[in-house]
Amino acid sequence: MTGTDANAPSDPSGVDLRSDTVTRPTPAMYERMRSAPLGDDGLDGDPTARELEALVARTLDKEAGLYVPTATMGNLLAVLAQTERQGQVLLEATAHMFLTERGGATLAGLAYLGIAGTAGAMDLDELDRTLRRPGGLRTELVGMETSHANAGGAVPPLEHMRAVLEAARGAGARVHLDGARLFNAAVAIEVAPAAIARFADSVSVCLSKGLSAPAGAVLVGTTATIERARRLRKMLGGTQRQVGVVAAAGLEAIETMAGRLADDHRQARRLAEGLGGLRPGALRTNTPATNIVLADLPASGPDSAAWTRALREHGVLVRAWGSHRLRLVTHRHIDTAAVDAAIAGFRRAADALLG
Repeated sequence: MTGTDANAPSDPSGVDLRSDTVTRPTPAMYERMRSAPLGDDGLDGDPTARELEALVARTLDKEAGLYVPTATMGNLLAVLAQTERQGQVLLEATAHMFLTERGGATLAGLAYLGIAGTAGAMDLDELDRTLRRPGGLRTELVGMETSHANAGGAVPPLEHMRAVLEAARGAGARVHLDGARLFNAAVAIEVAPAAIARFADSVSVCLSKGLSAPAGAVLVGTTATIERARRLRKMLGGTQRQVGVVAAAGLEAIETMAGRLADDHRQARRLAEGLGGLRPGALRTNTPATNIVLADLPASGPDSAAWTRALREHGVLVRAWGSHRLRLVTHRHIDTAAVDAAIAGFRRAADALLG
């Protein structure tokens, strides 16, 4: 059971909580894709892609935007376009860019350094010490993330983001925001997306998570940064000819999908509460600020791989997030009935695994 959406994933027997990347395009997205004006984005430009770039730039109050295949490429281009080799990039130690995308350092000729943090917000004292450390590498860029995937969808406070920006500027460094789920963060703290983006020189936004577009991301920043990123995108093989076919879905996503993200957040809270009340000591969940639920398992019990297998048998798809932690992500295809089915599946899995 995946809810009543007409474009729900094709397997009606399971609740897919692995990620909000499993969302399908809406009927309006398909129609917009069918009728999108097209051009060659590697020659004189694709008009639909350019419209999307301009829309996201306006929405985040930045000068220019660049459509890219993935947010991973957007983050890498932000690094490459704003740094010089043999420097360092500072990131919160559990940030997606640090744990998952650090391989970009091999292309950038930079050192990625993790700064300890709490709930996705880096320790400001450690950041300051690192920025001022004598004889250390020159810090070229400081990165932040919101919402923060590995912190259970946490949203670092705006005052924290302001402090990071001021510290970076004081050290002559620029700031990039991995805003893959920026719209979730904005909805959670009830501000416009630009109110978050103002604390970074560049921002990447993923279109294929809760916003439900089939693919793509947009990097925004100053005109100079984006012009350099566009040249670098070609070097990385990211130029995509008649890309307006998928950029059209991104336009629909930005224009119409952000307002419904609060539903995903409500379902995540309901799911977390339901799982936390299954049986004493079986699962310990976070209180999700957005759409990500982290479920910690007893260290002495079956590991996350065993739970993932058992849950699949009972119609619930989740991801192991460490040896004794599961991650569950709500999205457009997860309604109240799907949450109830997931809780029931967890109950059956707990009975099978814990007796």
